Amino acid sequence: MLNALEIAGTKPVLSETGDAVPGQWFRVRAPLSRRLRILLAVFSFLLPLAVWSAVSYVPFIWHPDMLISNPGDVDYLMPGMRVKKATFALEIANAKANHAAPPQGIPCNPVYLPAPGEVLKAFYTSFTTPPRDQNGLWLHQSLWQSIQTIFWGFVISSLIGVPLGILCGSHSGVAKLVEPFIEFFRYLPAPAFGTLAVAVLGIYAGPKIAIIVIGTLFQQILIIANTTRKADFALVEAALTLGTRNLRLLTSVIIPSVLPDLYRDQRILLGWAWTYLIVAELIGATSGISLFITQQSRYQHYANVYAAIAMIGILGLGTDLVLAALGRKLFPWDKAAA
Repeated sequence: MLNALEIAGTKPVLSETGDAVPGQWFRVRAPLSRRLRILLAVFSFLLPLAVWSAVSYVPFIWHPDMLISNPGDVDYLMPGMRVKKATFALEIANAKANHAAPPQGIPCNPVYLPAPGEVLKAFYTSFTTPPRDQNGLWLHQSLWQSIQTIFWGFVISSLIGVPLGILCGSHSGVAKLVEPFIEFFRYLPAPAFGTLAVAVLGIYAGPKIAIIVIGTLFQQILIIANTTRKADFALVEAALTLGTRNLRLLTSVIIPSVLPDLYRDQRILLGWAWTYLIVAELIGATSGISLFITQQSRYQHYANVYAAIAMIGILGLGTDLVLAALGRKLFPWDKAAA
């Protein structure tokens, strides 16, 4: 009997190895070869990079400013200064009308949009350039502070959220007792507790970790509870029939059946923790990578700002890739992780 895909004419054409042949990868749920997956992943980064490069290096695409190379007889202009094209054109017209030397310049983007090459260079120089302040931190020291904040905030959140979420997903009574308040609290923005966190925990690492906990804990409980409820009920019924009860049912049947999904939930929630990092580090005494970004933007070193932001993404993505590889080793039967 033909299945639904065959009837609809959308069944993917597979090679001898079971991979989709070229031209078939865009079909619904079609399996992809490892080479094609890597190629698509590379293009997902190359395409936005190509757009950024075009905007940065092709003058007629945007370039709303002019970079002054020679100010001519215009008093307030200086070499290296950026002005709007309309202002530049007006000064040229005034100089010609007054028979003075007109300014000269080349089209450029605003200072807040450095070119990819400048940002790439900043990846090196930001690590090798000492801090301007005598008591300032090097970039690697700032990054280490941020990693510690993320780590402890997420560990504390998980130590509370994972067990409570599993209990809510397994026991209706616990869910009815806990989840209504959690549903209310999860709509409260974590940064709103910044002043209170500083008052209670001081100005250093404590309130920053607390913001990470508040930002992830309540979402974590609800997500893990929902995942736990998806445990195969047939397995639960079979275990009950065999006399399995209470804690043994939870630890031997429910948790193992949803463990790969719980692990995947934690990976997603860790990404949420990273999104709260900058806000958390601005509370109390500014520290970590947010301090570096604030200092660099103060001096208009936007290439360093972009590099620091990219470093956060690289650290987050790198962590997720490591956890994904670990998940494939821990749960080889999980098809969703393949």
